[in-house]
Amino acid sequence: MASLSDYQKEIDDFLQGYAKPYWEPLSQFARMTEEVGELARALNHKYGEKVKKPTEDADDIEGELADILFTVITLANSEGINLDDALAKVIDKARTRDLNRYEKKEP
Repeated sequence: MASLSDYQKEIDDFLQGYAKPYWEPLSQFARMTEEVGELARALNHKYGEKVKKPTEDADDIEGELADILFTVITLANSEGINLDDALAKVIDKARTRDLNRYEKKEP
């Protein structure tokens, strides 16, 4: 199984073929916001009140999540952030800070 670092390298290797491999951070954030909006639309079609038009393509929640992940990786790469390390810190924080925050399942 590939790590986030593996994907970060793969994406960086791919993007280095462009004259400007990474957009400016605010442009990347705008793209990420667009992708999150597309995910919101797909989820709203599936679970919400908004009915799809007959002419609209099927929603692709999986693809929208992957688009978001790709944009997160490009932003992390351009900022020099190792996502394996960053995610490990967030998981550790969730395990300690939220240890007794939510109701647990009965054994």
